[in-house]
Amino acid sequence: MGTQRNTVQRQIILEALKKLNAHPSIGDIYAEIHSANPSISITTVYRNLRQLAASGTIRQVTLPDGLEKYDMRVDQHYHFTCKDCGSVIDIDIGYLGGINETVEAKYGLRVDGHEVVFLGICDRCRMHENPEGDKALNKPTKGRTPNNTQGGNA
Repeated sequence: MGTQRNTVQRQIILEALKKLNAHPSIGDIYAEIHSANPSISITTVYRNLRQLAASGTIRQVTLPDGLEKYDMRVDQHYHFTCKDCGSVIDIDIGYLGGINETVEAKYGLRVDGHEVVFLGICDRCRMHENPEGDKALNKPTKGRTPNNTQGGNA
């Protein structure tokens, strides 16, 4: 792939992505930048996010419902998506590369990688469902930080 120009628009989009820091969608990023930069169209945001993902600068995460979210973390990791609020949470369990070889050996395919998105209900929504509290619901979750517990749709 050729060299990517570092345009002012691309920098604004990257800054918005960093500021949102919660796996935002294209719409979330566009809403963040539009008031201060009304000349940047949603098409420009879309095109730049695609280019940034293709170059490995950011990561595109496609959720099971087809919604695309974007992540500043480009290391190999998994995601959890809440079926209630739509938040996306980074899951740090280590990349299970052995799965790739298993699929290659069994099906004769060339596997370049894999994506896993866990589905369920996040702690915040579970607490909303059970406001009395439950000891199991209040225990810390390994691999989560305060900055990655909220989704763009929360």
